[in-house]
Amino acid sequence: MKTQCYCISLRKAARKVTALYDEVLAPVGVNIAQFSMLRRIERVGEASITDLSRLCELDRSTTGRNVRVLERMGLVKTTPGFDQREAKLSLTKKGRDVLAEGAGHWRKAQDEIELKLGLRKAAELLKMGDSL
Repeated sequence: MKTQCYCISLRKAARKVTALYDEVLAPVGVNIAQFSMLRRIERVGEASITDLSRLCELDRSTTGRNVRVLERMGLVKTTPGFDQREAKLSLTKKGRDVLAEGAGHWRKAQDEIELKLGLRKAAELLKMGDSL
């Protein structure tokens, strides 16, 4: 019988993986959470905070706080939506530039994870994240 906790081990691994991505993205001035949020906005073109919350699997208040940081950084802009209660978010030119510049850095982190885990285990990790 194993006495190590899967949850604690996964959280420890997640912190290390996050630190790796944050380190490689540092030259473009964003962390992995910010980069991921920018990529999701890029994919949908425009999104409300509610929509972005669902896409990022975060609660709306956390998403709102993160979006305000991205706005202050000049990476995201807010425009009025059809419904005055829900604004639309989109990337600024600076936000698109950060994504373009960051793509190679992100790929470097991906390659490092694949190298450490092997392609099979890395693929299993992706499946696990989608299934839990």
